[in-house]
Amino acid sequence: MKIELHQIPVSEVVNGYQDSAEDGVVGYGGSLNIRPAFQREFIYKDKQRDEVINTVRMGFPLNVMYWVRDAKGNFELLDGQQRTISICQYVNGEFSVNYQYFFNLTDTEKQQILDYELMIYICDGTDKEKLDWFKIINIAGVQLAPQELRNAIYTGEWLTDAKRYFSKSGCPASMIASDYMKGSAIRQDYLEAAIKWIAAKENKEIEEYMSEHQHDTNANELWLYFQGVINWVRATFPIYRKEMQGIEWGIYFNKFSNKKYNPKVLEQRILELIDDEDVTRTAGIYEFLLDGEERHLSIRAFSEKMKRAAYERQQGICPVCNEHFEYKEMEGDHITPWHEGGKTIAENCQMLCKEDNRRKSGT
Repeated sequence: MKIELHQIPVSEVVNGYQDSAEDGVVGYGGSLNIRPAFQREFIYKDKQRDEVINTVRMGFPLNVMYWVRDAKGNFELLDGQQRTISICQYVNGEFSVNYQYFFNLTDTEKQQILDYELMIYICDGTDKEKLDWFKIINIAGVQLAPQELRNAIYTGEWLTDAKRYFSKSGCPASMIASDYMKGSAIRQDYLEAAIKWIAAKENKEIEEYMSEHQHDTNANELWLYFQGVINWVRATFPIYRKEMQGIEWGIYFNKFSNKKYNPKVLEQRILELIDDEDVTRTAGIYEFLLDGEERHLSIRAFSEKMKRAAYERQQGICPVCNEHFEYKEMEGDHITPWHEGGKTIAENCQMLCKEDNRRKSGT
């Protein structure tokens, strides 16, 4: 891989600057792709953006930036997108610093900014060499999320179309599913979840699915699948509650969407579980209703007082194996299981040896 340091004035970088939203951001006479398909949207806060401009105006050095040259002689901005866009936006008159827009400056002040030289490393090499380098230089600055790094590998029409649905502020995915998802669309959390879910349906990893579809002309399959997941959730649990946000809905859709559910019966059970004082994790109610695993509910444990009383009552004898154990070698157990209506009260507590308790609970 070949890497060379260049000093390129701001005037050349901002030449031809154009932000076309979903179609990307370009500069440097149109030959620099400032925001490639794998990069995040602009996320600098005003203070960070303003400090870039102040640094340039004072003539202080900015950190080096990295461009990659392709086979046609064009460039992709590998690192430094936020600083580059900050400079381009300021020169373009899109924001002010200390109440001064670029057009408010004197000709001398404007020229000082335009003449400011950016330190830019330009590299040539294979895709793998570029990606390895990208991972190294990404250690500093605003870190890329795992999905953003994946996007660096699997660029193409499919990814561009997928990002149209999942990766923009106010994107279609956020419009229909923000109540059910955690994270941020522009940080690729929605895209990552959607690919993870559809890949799991085929017993594949995210990278495998992206690799197989990288050269597809569109992401219709992914978008239709995602809509199917959300529609299934809404139909199965029509009354929304905040506990529904962040559940791995696609994984449950893959396993249980062919099963018939009665939403009214489920809603009644939800109300019962919310009211059950033994259920300490209400966020797990929906998962429990789908797969039946009590661990989602974090059923209230017996207190030390309850367990000690049961131990003394049993004289340390496990009622299953009839062996004697020290207190620390035993665990509290519901005589009548919780799922059969047994409560976490002293009268329903017994002490079992750890082996028998695990065998009973199936763990």
